[in-house]
Amino acid sequence: MFENSVKRSPVYRVDIREAIERALKGTTTVGLVTKEAVILGADKRATAGMYIAHKNVRKIEVIDNRAALTIAGLVADAQTIADFLRYRSRMYSIMTGTPMTIKSMASLLALVLNSSKYFPFIVQLLLGGIDDRPRLYQIELFGDVTEEKYVATGSGSPIAIGVLESGYSEDLDVDQAVRLARDAIASSIKRDAYTGEGIDIVVITNSGIKSLYYQVK
Repeated sequence: MFENSVKRSPVYRVDIREAIERALKGTTTVGLVTKEAVILGADKRATAGMYIAHKNVRKIEVIDNRAALTIAGLVADAQTIADFLRYRSRMYSIMTGTPMTIKSMASLLALVLNSSKYFPFIVQLLLGGIDDRPRLYQIELFGDVTEEKYVATGSGSPIAIGVLESGYSEDLDVDQAVRLARDAIASSIKRDAYTGEGIDIVVITNSGIKSLYYQVK
């Protein structure tokens, strides 16, 4: 259906599949869950094809004091989605007196992306946060959503996921989980041309959100 209906835009004659592949080619983001925390990580390089467009990009958006979103894909689309989720989460909290659950946030993002699939937001997202327990969701550009224990996205993901898989355990403490996320992205930086410059890490616990930065030589 997708192949037949949106292969090319009738106005701009753009191959949508090619645009999606280009947009999702760069970056590396990772996420993992422990018994007491969610760890999100991302590199800081923005690319336009083989061109390094920016060396200090923030790819983790804080939604509220217990949830954050990693972004990959088209920057404008990703920022719009993050702003939308931040607004809806705040409005829900004001209207109901209770915070929106992380699962509800993931479902809302999935609904928005699925309803826009013929003119898609070209994004690949990881949503992490804490409500009754630490949670991590992967949300693809057409709205499919899965809950994960650990996950990597982007061009460096084949390298990063191997590091995560070999070192992951739900029994990791926060410092160990941060090191694992950092090592996964650092490995991608060494081997993936679209990943680089440094590593942002966000740690989400019951105490709130803490941001860390690591320079990679």
